[in-house]
Amino acid sequence: MCSRILPSTFVALSFLTTTASAALYVTPNNAIFNALMNSTGCTSYVETFDSIPTGFFASGYSSSTGPVHWTAVATGDLFVDNGFFSTNMAGQMLTFNFNAPGLNIRAVGGNFFAADSDFTPMPAIVVVELDDGTSYVNLTTFDQSFVGFVSTTAAISSISLSLPISTNLFATVDSIIFGVVPAPGALGLFALAGFAARRRRA
Repeated sequence: MCSRILPSTFVALSFLTTTASAALYVTPNNAIFNALMNSTGCTSYVETFDSIPTGFFASGYSSSTGPVHWTAVATGDLFVDNGFFSTNMAGQMLTFNFNAPGLNIRAVGGNFFAADSDFTPMPAIVVVELDDGTSYVNLTTFDQSFVGFVSTTAAISSISLSLPISTNLFATVDSIIFGVVPAPGALGLFALAGFAARRRRA
């Protein structure tokens, strides 16, 4: 197993799967992802990691973008370099857990790829998986390799990136987009508040 200070090689294989259902859509197209988010009433927030200084971080690093609070975890800790958020140890899974109080996160997407120890994007098979087991598998070759998930029913609470074959490369993320909607209970409270306001004006 290598770390950031060791050289790395790559394995390039071609494998692609996509998934779509009435309740969950998966797409490698950013424009389609944005259109699906808009159709479900999501408000989007983008985490670019640009405000995080370059360096090593312990697993469990937390931050927020808009109302979304997120925590990154990986065996062997984390490393950030000029907006690229990555594992510190090669071949390890990178997971982001997130929540937004009073809201449901119904969409998540981003640029997920593999990088060498110098943060150079490398061809590799990547697996991007949600907390419910829904996954997307593809060969990525550059840092703008996008995949997005949009749920029409259930909230999403985590997303993970792994490299099942390229154990000498680092799971890396360039940015993450979160799409949020009011939680069902919050919608009921908003409706009740609107009804009460109308009664007062009557």
